[in-house]
Amino acid sequence: MTPASIEDYREAARRRVPHFLFEYVDGGSYAETTLARNIDDLRAVALRQRVLRDVSSIDLSTSLFGQSLAMPVALAPVGLAGLLARRGETQAVRAAEAAGVPFCLSTVSACPIAEVKAAASQPFWFQLYMIRDRAFMRDLLAKAREAGCSTLVFTVDLPVPGSRYRDRRSGLAAAPGLGASLRRAGQVMARPGWAWDVAVNGRPLSLGNVAPLLGPRSGLEDFFAWMGRNFDASVTWDDLDFIRSEWTGPLIIKGVLDVDDAVRAADLGADGLVVSNHGGRQLDGVRSGAACLPAIAAAVGDRLTVLADGGVRSGLDVVRMLALGAKGVMLGRAWAFALAGGGQAGVAHMLQLMAAEMRVAMALTGVTRIADIGPDCIDRG
Repeated sequence: MTPASIEDYREAARRRVPHFLFEYVDGGSYAETTLARNIDDLRAVALRQRVLRDVSSIDLSTSLFGQSLAMPVALAPVGLAGLLARRGETQAVRAAEAAGVPFCLSTVSACPIAEVKAAASQPFWFQLYMIRDRAFMRDLLAKAREAGCSTLVFTVDLPVPGSRYRDRRSGLAAAPGLGASLRRAGQVMARPGWAWDVAVNGRPLSLGNVAPLLGPRSGLEDFFAWMGRNFDASVTWDDLDFIRSEWTGPLIIKGVLDVDDAVRAADLGADGLVVSNHGGRQLDGVRSGAACLPAIAAAVGDRLTVLADGGVRSGLDVVRMLALGAKGVMLGRAWAFALAGGGQAGVAHMLQLMAAEMRVAMALTGVTRIADIGPDCIDRG
C-alpha cells in the first residue's frame, strides 16, 4: 500500500527499522508532554475557510536566505538519520534537491559532510552544536565551507542531552555492556530487510562527522557517552562571536522559545531563528512551538527570518505555522519516517504530499501565494 500521510510513513518506519532506531526518532523526553503538545496545539489552530476567491492558480514558491525554494519547507537536521536507510542522508539530500527545498545535515549524521556533498549537486545547509573542543568545531566549519554549505543552523537548546526514557528502555542509550549489545542485535535480526540494506550493505555504520574523535571501533553507546562529555553546558550568547568569526554566511539560531531570547538573537545579528523545543526531546513541559511562535514573530519578524518546527505532520500543518507567523517550516520526523519507510523515494513522495496538502489548504482559505498566508487566515472564534 502506498502511504497517503505522514502517519502512514511512521507506521512503515516502525515496521522496517530496528526497535531502538524507531524509538529514537519517535520519542521525546521524560513523559513526552511537550512532544504531544507540539502535535495537539498545531492541530488545534483553526483556519478561516473562505470561498469564491479565484484560487485556480496556487503558487508555493518563496525565498529564504537568498535561496529560491519550491515551497517554504526545509528538511531539518536529524541525528543518526543515515542509519534509517542505506547512507540515508545522501538519499535525503537528493530527494530535497529534486523537490526544490533545502536539506540540513546534522553534526551527528551517519554520512560525513564530504559524502553528502558528493551526492548533492547544490549547496545544502549544515547544523552545528556548541562542543567543548573548539578546534573540532573549527574543523567542522571548515569542512562545511569547503563543501559549499550555504547556511549554518546553530542549535542552542542542547547544552546537555535531555532524558529520553525510550532510548534507555530500547537499549540504544543503555550503559555499555554485552546485555545492551545483545538487545540491539536481537532487534536488528527481527528486521532482516533493514539488516541487509543498512547493516550489511550500508557500512560504515559510524557517526561520520565525529568518527575521528570516537575511533574506528566505536559503537552507539560510545556516541551517547561522547555527547554527554562534549556538549558544552557553559555556552553563552558571547560564544556567538566565535561562530561568527568562523562563519560568514547566513546564521540561523535553532531552539528559541522565549521572546527575550529571540530579541537577543536579533540584536546579535542572527539572520534567522527557529522557534523550536527540539521536537519535545529536551525540556519536557515547555510550550509547543505553535504556542510560542506568534509572540516571537511579532517581536522580531521584521528583523530576521523566523522559522518554526514541532508537530508538523502535513501540508495543512505547514500552512498553520505560516499563519502563526513563520516564514518557513523545518520538517524533522516527517522526513525521517519517510526515509525509514521508503528511502529516497519515500522522502520525495512525502514532499509531494506536503505540497499537495498545502495547495488544498491554501485554496480553501482563499490565498494563492505564500506571502498572503498570515494571521488573517486564522479563525479566532
